[in-house]
This record gives sequence, structure tokens and C-alpha cells, in this order.
Amino acid sequence: MPRKQSPTLTEAELRLMDLLWLNGPGTVQQVQSWLPDRKPLAYNSVLTTIRVLERKGYVRHAKDGRAHVYEPLVKREEATRSEISHLLSRFFGNSRELLMLNMLEDETLDAKELRKLRDMIDEKTPQGNAREGKKR
Repeated sequence: MPRKQSPTLTEAELRLMDLLWLNGPGTVQQVQSWLPDRKPLAYNSVLTTIRVLERKGYVRHAKDGRAHVYEPLVKREEATRSEISHLLSRFFGNSRELLMLNMLEDETLDAKELRKLRDMIDEKTPQGNAREGKKR
């Protein structure tokens, strides 16, 4: 029985999507050539992964002679939001609050990162906007 296809991007799929987002449309051979020398993949592995991405709706192809040129259908930001949404539903019961609390409990956050998070929260909330007005 074939393995169930993941609705999210696997590491290998993300690796190839990153290359397509960075470099734009390309053939399987071009995508393979964009891979770093320290982590090469065989042509067939790249082809198989790109076909999976096409089945999942992340890329499409256009014929250019005998070659297929693959291009992203999904922007990186959209894929990121989809992955976060999947993470929220699987681990946090769709609670953004639980996700944020989990992040804030991470002891590796430094003061600069915490300040940036606070600024972003203040920017997004009516209370934060009111405080911003009082500062001026």
C-alpha cells in the first residue's frame, strides 16, 4: 500500500520549492544544478519530488520543446501560512495563544527577539495602538 501523501511540504519538497522561489521557473535538470554540491540529489529524485509537488498543487509545468519547465504556483508566504495553520491544528488545537505561549516559554529567545514580538503585538492590537498614541 502506498504511503499517504502529506498535505504539508516534506523537507525534500521544501528544499526544491526554495530553489524555485529563489531562481524562478526551471527544468528538472536546472533545479538539480541549483542544489548545493554538498547535498546533491539524483535526477530521478528531483523529478519524482517535483511531480509530487505538482500533484499537491505547489508547482505546474509548461512544455518547452521536449522539456518541462516547472514554476511555483504558491508563493513562499502562502506556503508558510499553510504550514503554520497545519501546526496550529495538530499541536495547539487551533489556538494561536497556545502557540505564542509555547514560543515565549522558549528559553533561547533573547531580549531583542522578545522586544520585536512585543512591538508586533502592540502594532496589531487596539490596546497597543492606544498605548502608542499616548506615548506621542
